[in-house]
Amino acid sequence: MNWSHLFVGIRGLLDFPLFRLAGTEVTLGALLSALLVMVVAWFVSAALQRGVRRLVGGQGVHRRRGAQVTGRLVHYTVMLLAFILALDVLGVNVSALFAAGALFAVAIGFAMQNVTQNFVSGVILLVERSIRPGDVLEVNGTVIRIEEMRIRATVGRTRDEEELIIPNSSLVASTVKNFTMRDSLYRVRAPVGVSYGSDMERVRKVLEEAARGYPGREVSREPVVLLTGFGNSSVDWEASVWIDDPWNARVILSELQEAMWRALGEAGITIAFPQLDVHLDPDVLSALEPSSRPEKPVSSGR
Repeated sequence: MNWSHLFVGIRGLLDFPLFRLAGTEVTLGALLSALLVMVVAWFVSAALQRGVRRLVGGQGVHRRRGAQVTGRLVHYTVMLLAFILALDVLGVNVSALFAAGALFAVAIGFAMQNVTQNFVSGVILLVERSIRPGDVLEVNGTVIRIEEMRIRATVGRTRDEEELIIPNSSLVASTVKNFTMRDSLYRVRAPVGVSYGSDMERVRKVLEEAARGYPGREVSREPVVLLTGFGNSSVDWEASVWIDDPWNARVILSELQEAMWRALGEAGITIAFPQLDVHLDPDVLSALEPSSRPEKPVSSGR
């Protein structure tokens, strides 16, 4: 068997022109090379998607959905690059394609700037996992519980059962309080004011007993009672306890304040309220004496 003739025959077959694409003659060999590039890119994309699922995925529907969306994004990116490389293998001048694509990308970028920003922010949140479904956050002064994390926006529910749709870029670019990121411990502070005539040592003991006896507190953390200031009508105190349910902090604060109210009342300690003392000078008092007042007219009865 003459291998040289076989090689020449195969080479001639691969150089056989099939069609013209964008003014370039496409041969069978170039077409097979382009197909090989696409097949290799497909397997590379599949491997990268498996890596993304291990990195981003985990337990929970939302994590699996986020890993799926991120994997599809990686797949489209790899296949787009492979398609451009395949066109170059076919002999197509991709520089003109890049120029047109650049202009198109700029136009699309201006039109979809916010969408792209939220999309990238969603990928960052899914990878970092700093915010997860079920977390309790404070966003722009509103406490919410994360219900669903989407690739463009995050859905949260307020304590008034209102659903908020928050752009992901807001969660990435602004400061957000996450009450349950590492643990669910939360501090509840209950202020109260007592009269100036109260025994302050007794006030401290009563507040400490009321806070320590509250059943909803976290027993691993001791309550703290502080004298916070001297107001116009009261001496201001604050009793604080730790809880493990920041979502119900308002309810727990109400129960703690009720316990403090009962404890102070049973101890005979007055909870202060605004009062105003009026002092009259002697000149004013003399002006208000009965002799200086006009006599009332006597009315005759019938």
